Amino acid sequence: MNKSYENTSMPHSLPSNPVAARLGTAEKANDAGDEPILAFDVGGTKIAAALGTSSGAILEEVVEPSSPGGEFDAMWETICALGDRLLGDALRPGAIGVSIGGPLDAEKGVIYAPPNLPGWGSVPLRQLLEDYFGLPSYIEHDAKAGALAEWIFGAGQGCHNLVFLTFGTGLGAGLIVDGRLCRGRGDLGEVGHWRMAAEGPTAYGKAGSWEAFSSGAGLSRLAEWRYPGHWPANVEAKLLVELARRGDGPAGSVIDEAATMLGQGISYLVDLLSPEVVVLGSLAVRAGDLFLPTAQHIVDTECLASNLPCPVVAAALGERIGVTAALCAAIYQRRRSPK
Repeated sequence: MNKSYENTSMPHSLPSNPVAARLGTAEKANDAGDEPILAFDVGGTKIAAALGTSSGAILEEVVEPSSPGGEFDAMWETICALGDRLLGDALRPGAIGVSIGGPLDAEKGVIYAPPNLPGWGSVPLRQLLEDYFGLPSYIEHDAKAGALAEWIFGAGQGCHNLVFLTFGTGLGAGLIVDGRLCRGRGDLGEVGHWRMAAEGPTAYGKAGSWEAFSSGAGLSRLAEWRYPGHWPANVEAKLLVELARRGDGPAGSVIDEAATMLGQGISYLVDLLSPEVVVLGSLAVRAGDLFLPTAQHIVDTECLASNLPCPVVAAALGERIGVTAALCAAIYQRRRSPK
């Protein structure tokens, strides 16, 4: 792996005085050769902003809910306010990194009407950030940014081939192949669109799609499809997980089916790409014990022996993967083509 990625400093707590902390951590970062970076993890339910460094340390983080309906003007105001709150007069970062759902053009920094942000339309986010903050800005699809984060600082350190699955509200893939992030010419990594069964719950307008079986939103759809009227409409994945842990039969059945479909899809990816590890975010971090053993068993029994072993693991960065992924959007692109 690229030697420049070997510093794996982990996040740490701030002292009680945030201004002094920013100044102190800035001095430490500069002494260590680290570059301060302002990071934004933008999603349909929340916006997280963090002040971090090029070695992956998170110095300070703030979070606000996204606007109802994902309305752009309100979310843009939140992004600006969070960035201003973190920066103040204490620190001047070298860059901004953003992790956000697609579709998007990472090179142009333009977001194209992401389904989880229905009020956005086509947004030149990089240009807006550079105009407002006066800093070079780098935009990356959340699945690809997650792959970078786990490759550089998490479970994929030292690997040359890695698959990252968001496994959150939706299901998307980020791919590291032969030591490089894969982009493709279009919406590479939209594996949630795969049809896994002729019949089933619907996502992407497609019955039986992988995301409709194996994602946070998919659990709700699968529960309603298998047990119509058994739970309130749009039952949350969190509740289904809690019920399954308590031994509830229908909830356990839904989780088992989702885990089986998860493993089946991962087995396709393993035989297609032969990764050294498959890393899952969100649901795997919070409820990996309910999903990962089944997925691992299917990979071990379905895949070619030449593509094994291939561990299926939860993101090592845990709940910090979102803001770390945003840092990595800047770290990776900046080292490849610094502005």
